[in-house]
Amino acid sequence: MKAVVYTLGCKVNDVESGSIIRGLEELGYEVSREMEPADLYIVNTCAVTAEAERKSRQTVGKAIKCNPNAKIIVCGCASEKSPTAFLEKGGTMYAVTGAQRKNQVLEIVKAGLEKDARGVKIEEEKSYEEMPLPECLKTRNFVKIQDGCNRFCSYCIIPYLRGRSRSRHMESAAAEILSSEAQETVVTGIDVSEYKDEAGYDLADLMLAVQDADTRIRLGSLEVSLITERFLNALKQVKHFAPQFHLSLQSGSDRVLKSMNRHYTRAEYLEKCRMIYEAFPNAAITTDIIVGFPTESEEDFEDSLRIVEEAGFAQVHAFPYSPREGTNAYKRYKELPFALKKERVERLIERAAEQKKTYMERFVGQVLEMVPENCFDGFTEGYSENYIRVYVEGEMEKRPTHVCVERIFKDGVLAKIKEK
Repeated sequence: MKAVVYTLGCKVNDVESGSIIRGLEELGYEVSREMEPADLYIVNTCAVTAEAERKSRQTVGKAIKCNPNAKIIVCGCASEKSPTAFLEKGGTMYAVTGAQRKNQVLEIVKAGLEKDARGVKIEEEKSYEEMPLPECLKTRNFVKIQDGCNRFCSYCIIPYLRGRSRSRHMESAAAEILSSEAQETVVTGIDVSEYKDEAGYDLADLMLAVQDADTRIRLGSLEVSLITERFLNALKQVKHFAPQFHLSLQSGSDRVLKSMNRHYTRAEYLEKCRMIYEAFPNAAITTDIIVGFPTESEEDFEDSLRIVEEAGFAQVHAFPYSPREGTNAYKRYKELPFALKKERVERLIERAAEQKKTYMERFVGQVLEMVPENCFDGFTEGYSENYIRVYVEGEMEKRPTHVCVERIFKDGVLAKIKEK
């Protein structure tokens, strides 16, 4: 039997799909992540934006075209938010679940695919759900330690779909990280900053528990509240810590931050950046910025432009505000014109590109540790510990390698293998 597990959206979805793949393989299925002819399709959907929802629905349509007689199971945030949109797809739709209890997908498959399961009801998960270990990836592996969110930012639908924050037992999370055979392991979750297991262990405790791991450890997206002296001191103890901090910002304006229900000011954010640079002088601070939030004036947007340089960002993910029905922002505010949002995004992307180049230029002539990922068009490509994309001419062995940066190249830097 052939199965396709197709994933849209975030890295957490990707990890959960990896667990489903491992479970299917244990049931005897041959599994692919690509859209191709199969007997069973599992579509793990996303609803972070309206476009993500649209692509999720389109993906189900593609599965039906690949094999009109195959069984289709839909899970994830888009099916949690709008199950009817998937239930109406017709006879090949076998089950529509949601964003929580994705183990239910494997339970449905184990029970057999003879009975129509489209009415499956998934109760809200109150504690962290353990799933099968994901498929083993040799270059970069992802370990999920947390699910759900308690923040309820005014623009975000995810807390309503994923449920409240819940954390994996530290012993379980640490065991998976310590046993990782990947060159790099990324610790991820919907809000890893909220990690605290039932025994009270937090992310600093987890980092200390895995400080001697052989794999390079990188953290997923972080919140301002997590950055404390205690947390940074814990990270200093990690033998192979990747000093990249994806520190969520969303806006450089205090006024917009307040209307977003983000509980910090730009001054507090910049202070956290200072603390990071003091602890890790070569750290890369990357971030997300939403452009064109309904309360954003030109002056507010200028604040976002200025903070790009003030924070010394290594990379900025800039994207336009997408109204999500069911959120407070959708209820309270009128959307700004599309053309205005587009123009501001372009300006922010340009400013961010300038700052990224400034950051990378600091490392010309310096030695970085590169994890090679793939070889394309005559160059081996990979990422340094501080998330600079590195290109080395020729094909390299896939193992952590020290390289000397020569110059800015493409979207990263050109480097040579450091001579011993």
